[in-house]
Amino acid sequence: MSVVLEKQDTAADQRSRRSGGREARRAMRAAPLADDIRPVRAGLEGGSYGPLRGNDQERIHEAVLTLLETVGFANAIPSCIEALTKAGATHGDDGRIRFPRALVLDTIRKAARNFTLHGQDPKHDMVIQGKRVHYGTAGAAVHLVDVEKREYRESLLQDIYDAARIVDGLDNIHFFQRPMVPRDIPDPLEMDFNTLYACVMGTSKHVGTSFTVRENVQPALEMLYAIAGGEENFRARPFVSNSNCFVVPPMKFAEDACGVLEACVEGGIPILLLSAGQAGATAPAAIAGAVVQAVAEVLAGLVYVNAIKPGHPAIFGTWPFVSDLRTGAMSGGSAEQAVLTAACAQMAQFYDLPGGSAAGMTDSKLPDIQSGYEKGITDVMAGLAGLNLVYESAGMHASLLGFCLESLIIDNDMLGHCLRCVRGIEVTDEALSIDTIGDVCLKGPGHYLGNEQTLRLMQTEYFYPAVGDRFSPKEWNEKGRPDILQRAIIEKKRVLAERFPRHVPKLLDDKLRTRFGDMIKLPRANMGG
Repeated sequence: MSVVLEKQDTAADQRSRRSGGREARRAMRAAPLADDIRPVRAGLEGGSYGPLRGNDQERIHEAVLTLLETVGFANAIPSCIEALTKAGATHGDDGRIRFPRALVLDTIRKAARNFTLHGQDPKHDMVIQGKRVHYGTAGAAVHLVDVEKREYRESLLQDIYDAARIVDGLDNIHFFQRPMVPRDIPDPLEMDFNTLYACVMGTSKHVGTSFTVRENVQPALEMLYAIAGGEENFRARPFVSNSNCFVVPPMKFAEDACGVLEACVEGGIPILLLSAGQAGATAPAAIAGAVVQAVAEVLAGLVYVNAIKPGHPAIFGTWPFVSDLRTGAMSGGSAEQAVLTAACAQMAQFYDLPGGSAAGMTDSKLPDIQSGYEKGITDVMAGLAGLNLVYESAGMHASLLGFCLESLIIDNDMLGHCLRCVRGIEVTDEALSIDTIGDVCLKGPGHYLGNEQTLRLMQTEYFYPAVGDRFSPKEWNEKGRPDILQRAIIEKKRVLAERFPRHVPKLLDDKLRTRFGDMIKLPRANMGG
């Protein structure tokens, strides 16, 4: 009988300890965490993976210098020719600009690095250096995905604002570059201006945007200077960058975009130098060749920016895309895209330049299993490669043709997983847990549920998804058998009903609306009044 009672006492003690552990864990979950000890966060160090091995980077570098010296660029506008030839480039009889290797190497040495991309709120500032990883949106989708109807419809200005305010509250999406085109605004000036307005009103995170022509930059600068409290303040903390497709692959300048680049540099806006060749179509089908061309094109852009203003912040934006060679269609979710993006990250690190490239561009039309594996693989490989800025990492579908608000919420969970993989494992004397294992095995209950180390690390070491399903089958059944998309739809509707950012005060917005009048197309009523 005494043995039975002892066993009952032991079982009761264990249940008590487990219950105590549960209560302690609940208490720990309620406690807020400082940003620097959260399990995943912006700027974690990647770099544990790289598809380029041995002297691959040196060989790519040599091929790049050869191309810039011998092939060069066509279609330079007069101001571009003037700036580049004054810096040391040559303008040949065939009209092409060529770049002596000494000029390219000197530019790389002097280029801006280790700079900050600012948010309107300083808590969102991103230090772009080394192998620090940040995930964000981007793109120019022309459709919004309606997941409840399983339909695509044209994207609207309101959709851009809605996407911005959803991203504003998502911890694992660190910056917001315009992901859609407002198809309800046909005029290019009004489209550029209102796209930027919707972005900067919807989020206090760093914003990326584009402009169609040079003349469209000045009204945007006037708005940005006003929001910043003056031109000097904006130049000190530019919270918007220009995504600039200055090159038409292969190896030609894009004339309108070059004018935009010059206006943005003069206005104090950081530049994302974006080369977006498509392997097998506008770039070589060989993966290494696609990397060579992209690097050559972006380095030419870097010389261009520094010829205008030495040391101006510019992002090494090698974005080679992949074709499905059976059809010629873009394949943003492919394995080849994953290794291309990772290789581009390595080349940015080779030059010690701030790098940005694209991942997460699933070919799937809806947030489904295909979307999950394509986004997860391409995004995590970009992070493990140490890419500084992973663009288009959330929300995208149909290889950049569609954008989905529910996917932002799902992908925020996915990016949390990616960041936890990027963080890796910290091996310290304490983490090796010799004393903890000894205490549990020799003195304790034989489990770690209520252990001091478990309670201390449960929030700082472990990532927990917001809408991902970790219910037991019994709990899942009791809750009505929800799936992740249903939970994302509910969360999207809640956010859009409740979240109306106010980082730009109403009084300032009133002044902007007075100054720009009917040019601002987003109704105040659709911004929470």
